[in-house]
Amino acid sequence: MRILLLGGTAWLGSHIARDAIARGHDVTALARGSSGMAPNGVRFVTADRDDPAAYEGVAGERWDAVIDVSRQPGHVRGALAALSDRTEHWVFVSTGSVYARDDRPGDDETAERLEPLAGDTMHDMSQYGPAKVACENTVLAARGDGGALIARAGLIGGPGDGSGRTGYWPRRFARPSNAEGRVLVPDAPRLSTQVIDVRDLASWLVDAAERRIAGTMNAYGDATPFAEHLRLAREVAGHDGEVVAVAPTWLAEHGVEAWMGPRSLPIWLPEPEYSGHSARDVTRSRSAGLRPRPLVETLADTLAWESSDAGAWPRRAGLTDDEERELLAAV
Repeated sequence: MRILLLGGTAWLGSHIARDAIARGHDVTALARGSSGMAPNGVRFVTADRDDPAAYEGVAGERWDAVIDVSRQPGHVRGALAALSDRTEHWVFVSTGSVYARDDRPGDDETAERLEPLAGDTMHDMSQYGPAKVACENTVLAARGDGGALIARAGLIGGPGDGSGRTGYWPRRFARPSNAEGRVLVPDAPRLSTQVIDVRDLASWLVDAAERRIAGTMNAYGDATPFAEHLRLAREVAGHDGEVVAVAPTWLAEHGVEAWMGPRSLPIWLPEPEYSGHSARDVTRSRSAGLRPRPLVETLADTLAWESSDAGAWPRRAGLTDDEERELLAAV
């Protein structure tokens, strides 16, 4: 197959490219290259998708599939205008952030979405969900339900997770902030997590190109209770110290953020307003062949990466050692 990957140098895109190359496909990646170079074996076309002439180097060719990971509605419109009539199948990587509500466990792909972004450009992350809605609408208008896959990815994790979210817990249990080995966790026994390993998502997206999988599907991992997620993180880290569970209200009072970012406890979200955020129905994607690996494998591999030179960089999510020690002293 001839696959055009719009992207291919960042985390998910590079995994897609490597998977497709390993299967023997002819892969071209069109990107600025600011996230790095494409993997070996990939033909790389340098282009800025803000430029109306961005697709001139590939628009005259025929493609079995285009895989697009963009978040900018203008980029998606431009790509479809230049390439759709010369492409057999279209795969667009969207996000669960398109959904308008996060409080209903079990919602499927028919749940209401946010209003689409009106313009071509997303200017900050507050517009991420609406921008992806606009991208979805553009793809479906151009390709119809049978000519494209809209893959709404959940939280993507695994080795190379630069957000720090899926690596925080195994790393924290492997490296407690204190000599006693105590680790601070949220008391959230009913909360669900739903991590999709980047390698499994990438492989399935290549499957979608090969098999022309079409429709809109939640590309999430298996729902796992937060308490079980923490247990598995402890297991891969070999942690046997005390786990100090504190109420979400206590965390809020002490300035601890949810989900991601500085001074946070990653992946945790407040309930009930986020009870359904990581408890989406995945019947469609499972029927289409998405088979996530066990979460324990993702966590173990992420810990190995976090412990390597590649993972040795400033943490983008979680508590620093000083912050955790300060909070433990206040419990």
